[in-house]
Amino acid sequence: MAEAKLIHTDQRYLTGLLQNDTALIREIYDRFSGKVKAHIIQNSGSADDAADIFQESLIDIYQQAQHKNLQLTCPFEPFLFLVCKRKWLNELKKRSRQGVTKDPDDVFNIGEDVFALAEQFQVQEDNASLFCAMFKQLSGRCRKIINKCLANSPQEEVAEELGVSYAYLRKKKSECTAELIKLIKTKQGSYNE
Repeated sequence: MAEAKLIHTDQRYLTGLLQNDTALIREIYDRFSGKVKAHIIQNSGSADDAADIFQESLIDIYQQAQHKNLQLTCPFEPFLFLVCKRKWLNELKKRSRQGVTKDPDDVFNIGEDVFALAEQFQVQEDNASLFCAMFKQLSGRCRKIINKCLANSPQEEVAEELGVSYAYLRKKKSECTAELIKLIKTKQGSYNE
């Protein structure tokens, strides 16, 4: 016997789309469109592309809710973002004359996996936010060293650019990384209590 999935409280967004609830639809745009716009602009798109993808994604979600009884078992934001990302990827493939997914509803044809992916995306977002918050707590020198090393430049060049020896850079990078990991683990521990 299959385990029944709990419907997420964000199902209200699907209900709002189905009922053409202007206030809820405005809330969807206000809360979620900025993130989609930023992603698309960072990935070779324009503000107009982002607006189109966001609108098309909402229409697809509406169609799935209306005709296939779509029920959210995860938060709406990562689900919507995943749909938008996949639509944008298809658009980029189309522009570069590569094959696109055969079925425009393919985003939804992966069944429950789309909810698992959306939940996984939310965890990644939370982890990235925690990393950024703890990174800001490091000293300016540590932030600079880690940033430069993460830029995939050879460490010899980074050491020269910072005016330090290669050995010092490696030692300091290790210390800074250890400090960052400690801050993250401490914060995660306080969340779990």
